[in-house]
Amino acid sequence: MYLSKKLSGLKSCKFIKRTLSALAVNTSGLALIELAYSLPILMGVGMYGAEVANVAMVRMRVNQVSMHAADNASRIGEGSLLSAKKIYENDINDLFVGAQRQAGSTIDILEHGRIIISSLQRHSDGDQYISWQRCKGKKAHVSSYGTEGENSPSRPTDGMGPAGAKVTAPADQAVIFVEIAYDYQPLISSNFTSTRTITTRGAFNVRDRRDLTQVYNQTGSDPVSRCDLYNSIS
Repeated sequence: MYLSKKLSGLKSCKFIKRTLSALAVNTSGLALIELAYSLPILMGVGMYGAEVANVAMVRMRVNQVSMHAADNASRIGEGSLLSAKKIYENDINDLFVGAQRQAGSTIDILEHGRIIISSLQRHSDGDQYISWQRCKGKKAHVSSYGTEGENSPSRPTDGMGPAGAKVTAPADQAVIFVEIAYDYQPLISSNFTSTRTITTRGAFNVRDRRDLTQVYNQTGSDPVSRCDLYNSIS
């Protein structure tokens, strides 16, 4: 009886030993284990790359919107070869509609951003000032380079734009300056990028001879995109 139990115990030990030896050389599940360890890292790197690429794409698109808006604003106006072009409030409103459509519904630039269009001109004293300024968008952002009015406290006397790259208007002409501030909307998570607000600028000289005295209101009741209003296209 005792001998039988001892033999049974030896067989069990040999079985366990054979099993452990077989497991020690078995690599059939190694790839699955390695994948389980590396998958979170690979997913993190992939999501980070996708977010960085999206930031670059959105920045490029917002920059294109600012350049095209400035270009379009420099061309608008109604007139003939014999008279200076007049611009109307509805012309400016159409610019905002065009900018929104160019940006696309994915960005929704007026829902999450602010477009500021300024007409930079030369004052009679030789300095610069903003003759008129129109804004559209729900983001609370004031022009970084000055506000409209000959006597504005933030009148951009030396031009508009960042230090070292300011633009100025020649005498009897105007420069259209567009600034866009946009709150970046993460593709996956804001933890993958430090970008929170994208700010771009665009500027073009007015193409034709333009009436620089005012922005006309064709019907007297056309909506004015004032800069103290924070709204999107209605």
